[in-house]
Amino acid sequence: MLDLRPNCECCNRDLPPDATDAMICTFECTFCRDCVDTSLQGRCPNCGGGFSPRPIRPASMLARFPASTKRVLKPHADCTKVA
Repeated sequence: MLDLRPNCECCNRDLPPDATDAMICTFECTFCRDCVDTSLQGRCPNCGGGFSPRPIRPASMLARFPASTKRVLKPHADCTKVA
């Protein structure tokens, strides 16, 4: 099951479970669409892979399977917008 991480690893922007601009790689590295398109140019700085839109977990399932609250922030040379 996906962690649904709460923030962009690059700019630390909040990405709630229903965020339509959250992007993930196959290792669940999580970034906002803006960072993926601009700073990262579509390539994950952790694994080198591409991104897909993060699925939205139905609200009815969030109570039973909540999103992660652990924030991950890994400033990379590619992340020019790190807060």
